[in-house]
Formats: sequence, C-alpha cells, structure tokens
Amino acid sequence: MTTTMTNTILRPGHLLALGTLFLLAAVPAGDARAADVAAGQAKADAVCAACHGKDGNTPIDPSYPRLAGQYRDYLQRALLDYKGGARKNAIMSGQAAPLTRADIENLAAYYAGLPGTMSVKR
Repeated sequence: MTTTMTNTILRPGHLLALGTLFLLAAVPAGDARAADVAAGQAKADAVCAACHGKDGNTPIDPSYPRLAGQYRDYLQRALLDYKGGARKNAIMSGQAAPLTRADIENLAAYYAGLPGTMSVKR
C-alpha cells in the first residue's frame, strides 16, 4: 500500500498538529522583555516604600496592602488599572500615573520575589 504525500499532509490530524506548531512558534516563551528586579527595587524604594514599607510587608496603615509575595500578574494588573483609571484610589492613581510599563513590570517582579508574611491560619 502506497500513500502519497498529499494524502498524508491533508489528514485532519496532521493539519491540526501542523497548525499547532505554527501557533507555538509564534508565541514567545515567557515575557518578551525580562523584568529588571534591581530597577524594580530602586523604584520601590523611591516610590512605594513610604506607604507599603521597605520590605513590602510593613505598611504604615493597616488598610494598605502588603505587596511582598503577591502574584506578579496581579500586581501588574492592579498598577495598570490604577494608571488607566479602571481602579479608583486617589493615592494609588497618582502614584501609578507616571509609571512606565517597564516600571510596572519591574515593580511586580521585585515584589513577587519577596517573601510574603500572609498566611492562612488553620
């Protein structure tokens, strides 16, 4: 039994696999731009530490969140939402407004890499 090249390539399973390979090749493996944790720390020390604490775990007010150990994507989304106005807070909107996308990525990477003190009591 002989199979022609056309019959082999046009099988639905092969087309699906080929399409998947093309899609995977088009998607970058991870962030297109790696975050700079040192730059995130510098920005955190200059902008965030006054309210959230130098370690991200000691806010000056109990209503302010602890940032250390939070998920990176959560921190990025929160800062982008404050910057864009989707989240409303007079203090945070003002703090996030001048941040660049790189600043936000760097801050999120820095705080996500710190040990958090939040835990679930059982």
